[in-house]
Amino acid sequence: MKRLRLWPQSLVGQIILLVAIGLFVAQAINFGLLLRERNRVDLTGQTAPVVYRVINALDARGDRWPGRADRRDSDDRDRNERRNVDFATTRPVLDGKPRPDVQARAKAMFDDIGLTVHSVAAAEDSRIMPLRRWEQIRSRATGEVPRDRRIGRLRLAVEYEPGKWVVTEARIGNRPARFGGWLIGQTLILYVIVLLPLLWVGRRMARPMKQLTASAQQFAKSGAADAVDERGPGDVRDLTMAFNAMRSRIIAMLDEKDRMLGAIGHDLRTPLASLRVRTESVEDDGERARMSETIDEMNRMLEDILSLARAGRSTESPQKVDLASLADAVVEDFIELGSPVDLADSDRAVAVVRPQQIRRALRNLIENAIVYGERAHVSVLHEAGTIRIAVADDGPGIAEDRMEEMLEPFTRLEGSRNRETGGAGLGLALVRAIMAEHQGELRLANRPQGGLEASLVLPL
Repeated sequence: MKRLRLWPQSLVGQIILLVAIGLFVAQAINFGLLLRERNRVDLTGQTAPVVYRVINALDARGDRWPGRADRRDSDDRDRNERRNVDFATTRPVLDGKPRPDVQARAKAMFDDIGLTVHSVAAAEDSRIMPLRRWEQIRSRATGEVPRDRRIGRLRLAVEYEPGKWVVTEARIGNRPARFGGWLIGQTLILYVIVLLPLLWVGRRMARPMKQLTASAQQFAKSGAADAVDERGPGDVRDLTMAFNAMRSRIIAMLDEKDRMLGAIGHDLRTPLASLRVRTESVEDDGERARMSETIDEMNRMLEDILSLARAGRSTESPQKVDLASLADAVVEDFIELGSPVDLADSDRAVAVVRPQQIRRALRNLIENAIVYGERAHVSVLHEAGTIRIAVADDGPGIAEDRMEEMLEPFTRLEGSRNRETGGAGLGLALVRAIMAEHQGELRLANRPQGGLEASLVLPL
């Protein structure tokens, strides 16, 4: 089973993922800072009411500001502020959960206003509040069981002078701050603002690069490719221009090579033809026959070398061909020459190929099977998305460690270089080059019953 890859393979995908991770980390840091500040604001909001009540109570009492004592009973605001405020001469016991954070914050607030206190204690609890009148009416009308309504209560005790305490309390909220949804929305908006333009730039940059990749792959397979449009960012345009220049130079060199090979072939065929004419004047029939065979062998070798050198730059146009009929015609040619070849019955198999090249590749395989395996068995098979033309023989096969070596030019299974036991070692190399031009492959495999099976695998 193929392992799932979470990391994207494309350059644009990697850039977008890195930016998205960076934004996420930045938002996480922002969230931490906001949460810290929100907690600080909440803590101040909870502490401030009780601190102000203590200050107002001390102010109204006149313990710290005696000049205001004569207004204590007449000042309505002071009386209102003194509600829920008690004075004690012993340390009060505060019920509930201790709040050291409130204690520290209250101490800091007293210091900020210049009020020196000796000790601060704080605790939080909750109490059940009685139902309001309208809640009682609604519960009687609807028959619903009223729920307990709890509120938080913060109590603060301050020792403002040795042995003198003031105790107060205030209602506080018991619901946590809800700003997670707002932060998520902000993050999504940030992703849209940043990632959409980045995606547009990435696609603009990736489009010419994909075209460049496709052109390079096409050039590697066929030796020819269309020029790439010079567009996109400056760096990509420079890369495209360099590729187009390299492509033009390579094509010019390949064209020059083809012209040179054509000239060499022409120049070599002329003296070979002259040698053939001269052999006719040799009186010894045996010697004349051997000279003619040597000249024919040189012609075949020259043709193979030129064909291998031109592999991938064929001028023959692809056509729809019934490969079963093509194999039947090639086998008939061998049978007419008395060669031990047979063809298995097969269904119609149509593919787009260069027929002359496929003929040559099939002939090379059949000749090898006859030379090394005594007999050739040809079959045309349909397999998943491909057509396979198999040529099997009854010979000894090829050692597994030499399979790949046999596909190299000028490599022979029999190392004596005797022309009577084989050719120049170009046959399989030429077949592989023809298959590569057709985006197919040449497969070699030893048969379980003995012998070698060489297959031309062509895509449909």
